[in-house]
Amino acid sequence: MKTNINPIYIYYSMAIGLETTASNIATFLTNIAPVISIILIVLGGIVYGLAQTQPPEARGKWQTTAMGMVIGGVIVAAIAGAAMLIQQTSSTLLT
Repeated sequence: MKTNINPIYIYYSMAIGLETTASNIATFLTNIAPVISIILIVLGGIVYGLAQTQPPEARGKWQTTAMGMVIGGVIVAAIAGAAMLIQQTSSTLLT
């Protein structure tokens, strides 16, 4: 049995599927960003504290890594906190 499916219907349903998928990904990232931020900041603090117990030639590497983790956590928190503002601004930017 042969069925006739309108190609426009397939395109429209694919567009809705892509929009739903993108929305789900955005929601997931918005929900997980604060957790990642806190984990990075706490681990950075732990690594920085442990770096103080290392010999001087190794201490700098550990401190650099720890500060990178803390700064990364702060940047993730800032982006997550401003995500809605960024979305609103970018959606009206070209109109």
